[in-house]
Amino acid sequence: MFKKLYSRIMVFLLVVCAAGSFFSCSPQTETADLVLRNGKIVTLDDTRPEVTALAVREGKVMALCDNEEIESYIGDSTEVIDLEGKLAVPGFIDSHLHFTGIGQAALSLNLMHVKNWLEIVSMVEKAVKDKEPGEWILGRGWHQEKWDEVPQPNVDGLPYHDDLSRVSPDNPVMLTHASGHSCLVNAKAMELGGVTKETTAPEGGEIVRDPEGNPIGAFRETAQGLVRRAYSTSVKNRTPEQAEEERRKIVELADKECLSKGLTSLYDAGSSFHTIDLFKEFTDQGKLGIRLNVMISEGNSELTPEKLSTYRLLGAGDHHLTVRAIKRLIDGALGAHGAWLLEPYQDLPSSTGLNTTPVEVIQETARIAIENDFQLCIHAIGDRANREVLDVYEEAFKAHPDKQDLRWRVEHAQHLNPEDIPRFGKLGVIASMQAVHCTSDGPWVYKRLGGERAEQGAYVWRKLMGTGALICNGTDAPVEDVDPIPCFYAAVARKMSNGGLFYPEQKMTREEALRSYTINGAYACFQEDILGSLSPGKLADITVLSKDIMTVPEDEILEAEVLYTIVGGKVAYSKK
Repeated sequence: MFKKLYSRIMVFLLVVCAAGSFFSCSPQTETADLVLRNGKIVTLDDTRPEVTALAVREGKVMALCDNEEIESYIGDSTEVIDLEGKLAVPGFIDSHLHFTGIGQAALSLNLMHVKNWLEIVSMVEKAVKDKEPGEWILGRGWHQEKWDEVPQPNVDGLPYHDDLSRVSPDNPVMLTHASGHSCLVNAKAMELGGVTKETTAPEGGEIVRDPEGNPIGAFRETAQGLVRRAYSTSVKNRTPEQAEEERRKIVELADKECLSKGLTSLYDAGSSFHTIDLFKEFTDQGKLGIRLNVMISEGNSELTPEKLSTYRLLGAGDHHLTVRAIKRLIDGALGAHGAWLLEPYQDLPSSTGLNTTPVEVIQETARIAIENDFQLCIHAIGDRANREVLDVYEEAFKAHPDKQDLRWRVEHAQHLNPEDIPRFGKLGVIASMQAVHCTSDGPWVYKRLGGERAEQGAYVWRKLMGTGALICNGTDAPVEDVDPIPCFYAAVARKMSNGGLFYPEQKMTREEALRSYTINGAYACFQEDILGSLSPGKLADITVLSKDIMTVPEDEILEAEVLYTIVGGKVAYSKK
């Protein structure tokens, strides 16, 4: 007995000594592959929260040091980056974005900053000149609530298609709302989609019509599929080589954009098996710079145990691809009047929004997820949607008490009834929120919900954290720019574009905001043991910024630029 105990103690001491020689800043024989020095490095490691230097070896953090100690880690082949006093933080993790959507947006008309409808019409008119008749013109990013004038004529602020059809009579046009939950199209697109006055909208969608019942060219939620199917048909007519070239270009553009904005890891909020196959190819070829966590977006009939087992991946390609989650949408977006509410919209009393996926379908998805050990991530924006999702989760948890540490998530959790806020903490449900949505949407949230509902449950970060719930942050790109700096600023300032503050009592501290973009994001994808903080032994994912966003005056945060994005100890992006 004593010999066995002695043997175990000796093994433990050997492990500790080995770890000490690898992770301490005492003199040692192995040199680093990369050294950062002469900076302010916020580690989020409780043992050494802030250091001036850091060593990396074989893709992992080797040591946290001061400038003097780091010298012993520098050898002839060590790459040394002098931070010159700049801030380095754990690599930013965007917990909710649409990866291929970022690449697709780069190939489309960028409508995020247009001032009004006529400016969009002008952009389409110019685009027609570069297209052959019949070619589709795509765009994304418009938001009618952000225009400086209301188009005339309109329905709920949405323009009639006439101007668009006039400048593009022979080219189908489809312009997607910033949220992705509605679109504007011209007559040619409706013709190809077979949309007429008699067309019935699918369940969970709406064809916006004029007083005579004619479609104006605006489609909400699932009704977009009427036109999108026509676009998909045209895509299928391309040669396999053309289609494959575009698919790969989309991934390359998205990867480059994310790395340039300081992201080292992300959670892709919904991709098909077909798209995941493409991600696998990039991973196997070592061509994926960013670390991808992917939610599977497929119907229940496709989510068989065999398929889920085949596609389940944990850390493939040196932790560049993980697939262990399923994505669903139970409602739409607030801006498109698609968020599912308990009470009617303040500015549209005839509507409580749209339930885009029947609750019984969501319940079946929950059963599939929990029985196959998959994380479940459900898009829910309205208070009715959030309540229904929490009910589904609670029912699934009770039916499977043996299943622990599930980390199921609500994607967005934007507008909550006060009675449901404590349920996040009680159930251990993660609130995957996007701080920048608060300040971007804030000026018109009052119009949709009214002041009382907005104050009680809109973007209530502090109330949720007070229940013990974890919040992870992100941008929902391409709904918003993938840049994490405006999102960080929104979290700590809650300052809207009109200069007003959106219920500032719900602000995060700067450390809370940084955690929501790093260690919380790592936890939300089961990777807190390898990501999210700069701790010895963890992957060396680091973002270096031109400004110290932890201390500069609040309004200077937005001036911060990414100087370096380091993934696994290698510089994946450099501003220089």
